[in-house]
Amino acid sequence: MSKTFPAGIVEEASAAGQVLFGENRVQEAISKIPAVRSEGLVWHLVGHLQSNKAHKAVEFFDVIQTIDSEKIARKLSNSCQEIGKRIQVFVQVNIGEEPQKTGFSPLRVGDIVSTLDSLPGLELVGLMSIPPFHDDPEQTRPYFKKMFSLISEINQNRQRPLTELSMGMSADFQIAIEEGATLIRLGTAIFGPREK
Repeated sequence: MSKTFPAGIVEEASAAGQVLFGENRVQEAISKIPAVRSEGLVWHLVGHLQSNKAHKAVEFFDVIQTIDSEKIARKLSNSCQEIGKRIQVFVQVNIGEEPQKTGFSPLRVGDIVSTLDSLPGLELVGLMSIPPFHDDPEQTRPYFKKMFSLISEINQNRQRPLTELSMGMSADFQIAIEEGATLIRLGTAIFGPREK
């Protein structure tokens, strides 16, 4: 996660071999992405997307990991059709069912998966979650296990399985990998602590 770090830091990470970069604010990405001179980078939006920023998100990002409503999915699909672009997307799952977090309840994921499969311009590739925070990273393991079970259940009924499971951050990524993560979201572990 390169959020809040300047273009020059992204270029340093790219020179060391990093290809995927995550931002959580469209506005920051609009100024940062064009300023990065490295070639061949893949940009993921890993933050809540407001519907009025959907068009810009499609313009600047390659992957959107935070589909948290049918409304935003339809906005993205419309924007993709307008500019002739296809974009990979993830369903955000509120795996801890925390009221302060966005994302679909695990019980509703099947419905949005069906909707996304029908929307032009969007290619559904996986699920994403941010489990409840715990001081002891081991406490996140049950949520990662639930996510793996959920994607496995969804894939039983799909001709083209979902292949990506985005979960785990700097504090708990090792446990996430053990439980099936294919993408982890590291910021502090790579770039160091962010300024307050």
